[in-house]
Amino acid sequence: MIAKTEEDINGLKEIGKICGSIRDELVRRAKPGITTKELDEIAGELFEKAGAVSAPKGEYDFPGYTCISVNEEVAHGIPGKRALKEGDLINIDVSGSKNGYFADTGISVVVGKGDEILTKICAVAKEAFEEGLKKAKPGSKKSGLGKAVFRTAKQNGLTVIKNLTGHGIGRTIHEAPDHIYNYNEPWDDELLKEGMVIAFEPFISTKDEEVYQLDDGWTYVTDNSFVAQYEHTLIITKNGPVVITE
Repeated sequence: MIAKTEEDINGLKEIGKICGSIRDELVRRAKPGITTKELDEIAGELFEKAGAVSAPKGEYDFPGYTCISVNEEVAHGIPGKRALKEGDLINIDVSGSKNGYFADTGISVVVGKGDEILTKICAVAKEAFEEGLKKAKPGSKKSGLGKAVFRTAKQNGLTVIKNLTGHGIGRTIHEAPDHIYNYNEPWDDELLKEGMVIAFEPFISTKDEEVYQLDDGWTYVTDNSFVAQYEHTLIITKNGPVVITE
């Protein structure tokens, strides 16, 4: 989507604020003993209270209001009976729509106190996002975001997931540009445009660079790695990117 009007900007900011607040509430509630289904039900109540609709449920008939992934799960985890434990790595991904506008955000955090490496990959995911954000301006190559993410991972002795990417968003949950890679793809030289709305989401991995899908048709996992995500929806402007899901 290219946001062109004040109505566009305000609509995007509204759903961005809703998704961000739901994400933050689920992070606060992510304590040992709570199940991922119980967290998801909280999200459902908050979507309803805000007059918004869960994007995965509304657009794809996903079996949950949010995607909640734990430990070996990387993305699109289905909320269920799994109870969180001290030291678990949890990814909470919240996307929704209101009045025809969409936003998407996600974060990985450690439940309570966890292994140092888990804390590290969460911090590096955030750092990689911030480094990529510096490249998010009109006229810059879209591939510059991925180059910054990969460089940040390598500087910290880590790598990235290459087959999960960011994407365009705005009027639907997934739209052009189809991919915003987490590494440098030289052929991907599309230029960012004023008003472009994207979901930028670095995935930082301890080892593996690809995920595969489980038989449930949704959940992505790795073989031997932990992975952390940090995602926000942003609008590209000449005065710098506007992050609407903070």
